[in-house]
Amino acid sequence: MTTQKNAPVDRGCAVAVIIFILGLGTLLPWNFFITATEVPHTTNGTTPVTNGTTPVTKDYEFASFMTLLAQLPLLLFTLANSFLYQRIREKVRIAVSLVSILCLFLLTAIMVKVPMQPDSFFSITMATIWFINSFGAVLQGSLFGLVGMLPPKYSTLFMSGQGLAGIFAALASLLSILSKTDKASAALGYFITPCVATLLTLLSYLLLPHLVICPCSLQKGAVFRIPLSFQSPFKSTFSQTFLSHFVTVVQVWVMALCVTCVLAVTLSVFPAVTVKVKSVYGNKEWDRYFLCVCCFIVFNVMDLIGRSVTSMVQWPSKRSRLFPVLVVSRVVFIPLIMLCKTDNRQYLPVLFSHDIAFVAIMTLFALSNGYLICLCMSYAPQLVRSKDCETAGALMTFFLALGLSLGAALSFLLRNLL
Repeated sequence: MTTQKNAPVDRGCAVAVIIFILGLGTLLPWNFFITATEVPHTTNGTTPVTNGTTPVTKDYEFASFMTLLAQLPLLLFTLANSFLYQRIREKVRIAVSLVSILCLFLLTAIMVKVPMQPDSFFSITMATIWFINSFGAVLQGSLFGLVGMLPPKYSTLFMSGQGLAGIFAALASLLSILSKTDKASAALGYFITPCVATLLTLLSYLLLPHLVICPCSLQKGAVFRIPLSFQSPFKSTFSQTFLSHFVTVVQVWVMALCVTCVLAVTLSVFPAVTVKVKSVYGNKEWDRYFLCVCCFIVFNVMDLIGRSVTSMVQWPSKRSRLFPVLVVSRVVFIPLIMLCKTDNRQYLPVLFSHDIAFVAIMTLFALSNGYLICLCMSYAPQLVRSKDCETAGALMTFFLALGLSLGAALSFLLRNLL
């Protein structure tokens, strides 16, 4: 394999495959819970149900609370990780996070077989979502820091893996809906799937140090194995760390604000508002699949395509003034989605009642989301010195989580404005 000077040698694309799998593993928890609204026996629309019970009439606003309780710990623990990543070895942070997520998914799978009251089911589910996303924040921040030390193509692969996580979860949801088994068994199979995927992610990470090459230590054509932990033992004081972070933020602030804006717009309507959209046809059989196909599968497929396109086209450039303009222009998708067909509207009219209109809006919404997020996360490490790439990756993850949290909070308001 011919390489450029100071470029890593990835024999057989093994590193690329593992980076892709790691990206897949970071967003599996989030995607499996947001698509759970369409899985029989986990929730009924926005109302959780339990084994042997009928759907309750109480509206728990599952999608909105799930989004908020997933993103708040993501924000808090991502911030903590950006300051503590030098104190705790990377292999400990990543391995412990993956093992904890695996155990919590196993608990969730077991819960669908345990009879309980709807209120108890909802409370335990929300607590599980909080803890899974707490560990997920540490995992994602650590892996973004790791990927930030590698050439830009690996950032694109990592982001594409995250995009595939949504498709993976949406297809698992569709198979559960199509399943001829009883509802409890379908839900059990649904939550066992991420357990297997998380285990694969853990094994892939443990294999990575034996394959990956450190770009900062390469000679032409040389293969250099990175140890399992990239960073040296913590030496700096807190004030030095804070100053270093501040300098890095100043260098990447445009990309940081852009990724925050992109995700705030996305999470303000997806999934809290989009799960309320109804098909114009009123066919009971089609209604079973409508949201899974037209909302989750369309969004995740287009999001993945948007992320993947950045490996071939990166426009606008990282210093272009047009880039922030494109990011802010995505705000137009909020009213477009809110004007699609939903039941129980009180304030806004329906302007886009047809299913095709909803699919077209979701297609552009998802394409722009994946494309702009991937560009932001890829550009940021290129704006700092090589020794600050990991810090830039960790800090960008914080701003990513900030955008998700702002969007989750805004979703409560937008949902009630329909």
